[in-house]
Amino acid sequence: MRRAMNIVPGRGTRVLLAMLPFALLAFVYVLGSAERRAANPDDKLLPPLSQMAATMTRMATEPDKRTGSIVLWADTSASLQRLGLGLGFATLTGLVLGLALGILPLVRGTFAPLVGVISMIPPMALLPILFIVFGLGEVSKVVLIVIGIAPFLVRDLAMTVGAIPIEQMVKAQTLGASTWQTVLRVALPQAMPRLIEALRLSLGPAFLFLISAEAIAAENGLGYRIFLVRRYLAMDVILPYVAWITLLAFLFDFALARIARKGFPWAYVGERV
Repeated sequence: MRRAMNIVPGRGTRVLLAMLPFALLAFVYVLGSAERRAANPDDKLLPPLSQMAATMTRMATEPDKRTGSIVLWADTSASLQRLGLGLGFATLTGLVLGLALGILPLVRGTFAPLVGVISMIPPMALLPILFIVFGLGEVSKVVLIVIGIAPFLVRDLAMTVGAIPIEQMVKAQTLGASTWQTVLRVALPQAMPRLIEALRLSLGPAFLFLISAEAIAAENGLGYRIFLVRRYLAMDVILPYVAWITLLAFLFDFALARIARKGFPWAYVGERV
């Protein structure tokens, strides 16, 4: 008897199955929007898809009368710059400290408790302090992203390195490897796939911290725009912006997954489809 857990769909079937929930959500939205506008033609809560498409086309092609820039691309560029800097610094911090904590007992004994305590601090509670210390400019927003995800990356990578079988470390030393060579030739290759996976898991929180910081103090950015137009109940801007942010996060996640599988295929041998 064939069991359900052993039925593996083909590539085409997987694509269709993946699209099915999105199509269902779009159908429910269109139905709900039509019903609300039938009851109230001026309803703003669920604008029709045609209105959202027209609004986004205008924001993606026409220069803003006040600034002269094209709003959608200017907001996207500003947000991605902040996000890229935050993720870059957080990844570098996670890699360096994670390797050090995972392989050096002295460093682990000294800094592991501190990293553990810092990781328990809600990053959003630090936002007012960051604005006071670093001002309302770009630095405070980047630092919030770094503080928000770096401790998770450090702890995750330290545990990954700490779980490397001791036999591998002993064998490397037996062959004459120094501590630095052991880090580069034994620990780092095994830590990199996990670092990329941890970074993928951090994309959601990173966007959350970015949008939150932009909502409070910014003059451009995706989060700034959403909270700017909310006072006018401009759902034809808010909903497409949310969808655009989600698409950007999905593309980042997809790119990281491809990089991990291309760069470290051995780490995914035997992975279930």
